[in-house]
Amino acid sequence: MKLRSAFCATCLVGLVGSGAAIAGTNDILIGLDSKITYGPEGQMNGAPGNDAVLVVDVSSPAKPRIRASLPLANSLLGPPTNLQITPDGKLGLVANSVVHVQEGSSWKTVPDDKLYVIDLTADPPKLIDTVTVGRQPSGLSISRKGDLALIANRDGKSVSVVSIQGSTVKAIGEVPVEQQAAAVVIAPDGKRAFVCLNLVNKIGVLAIDGQNVTYDKSMDIPSAFNPYNIDITPDGKYVIASNTGAQKNNADAAVIIEATGPHPHVVDVMTPGIGPEGFAIAPDGKTAATPLLLGTSAKDSDWFKTKGGELVLMSIGAGGKLTVTARAPLGGLPEGVVYSPNSDYLYVANYIDQDLQVFDLAGGKLTEAGPRLKLPGQPASMRAPAR
Repeated sequence: MKLRSAFCATCLVGLVGSGAAIAGTNDILIGLDSKITYGPEGQMNGAPGNDAVLVVDVSSPAKPRIRASLPLANSLLGPPTNLQITPDGKLGLVANSVVHVQEGSSWKTVPDDKLYVIDLTADPPKLIDTVTVGRQPSGLSISRKGDLALIANRDGKSVSVVSIQGSTVKAIGEVPVEQQAAAVVIAPDGKRAFVCLNLVNKIGVLAIDGQNVTYDKSMDIPSAFNPYNIDITPDGKYVIASNTGAQKNNADAAVIIEATGPHPHVVDVMTPGIGPEGFAIAPDGKTAATPLLLGTSAKDSDWFKTKGGELVLMSIGAGGKLTVTARAPLGGLPEGVVYSPNSDYLYVANYIDQDLQVFDLAGGKLTEAGPRLKLPGQPASMRAPAR
């Protein structure tokens, strides 16, 4: 397998659109990682390179365009939900989970603790602050009000509490959860959050009172192996945790949790397929989507090796029940998945192929809308504004 070449700024010539700044409510963020590559022997760690965060305008949903590229560190090692845009579209937050350091002739990863703050109203968007948070910050979630962010810290075994006041972003606390935390989602009413405790196969429940966040271990909810991504329906009724621990071509589970009432609990379990690392619920709450990794990250000699992944579209029915309604082929190692603001298009970023696929959802089908958008690097994560 051909490995990616080094990223260079000139790769953006002809890709980055020009024109006045656009409100970030029509933007998505894509984090690029230049350090980890895939070849015949699978994953390889390399030297620190030119990572970046792209700001992509989707105001014309079928024709996304890159409107900015910021040279910021980003990592594949963590859920593809380490970044998000505030509901008003003014700020982008990006957590960097790890950095690479040299050890002899090889490179290893060590936890980072950085949260980047991007002003999306600037022309072009620009970095305005770097905030210190917990160790190995991974999945993050911004509240519907836009005044609070929570960040799941894997090495820190905690959830960072971050205040957002206008363009001022501050880490104001850290909630111990005793276990590695991979991803988190804040309920629409801002009173609860749900966090993936991936190594113990549980979903933790956080109580939120303003900026005071607490964790009650007795509220933990059982999940399937390695809950790694999580989202909540717009009405706040159901949390869906996407699990990725079955490995070696075994089907993984999506766990549906009734999120309201005094005791949130599991109401259904289904499997969309193998490797649902990316996961998102549509803004209108009618569907959910996951790009399956399948065997795209495996060694060439592994029996389950595949060149491409698969996109799965699911309807969300009564009781939060997920039903697969459509499937479509994807590129290699599909990571992030994002809906357009009106829920009528889906975007999937392929890490190995370094491109973005766009799907029209008209008629409940998955129809690829035009050619893939080539990206100037390997897309490790992708997110739209909080809702």
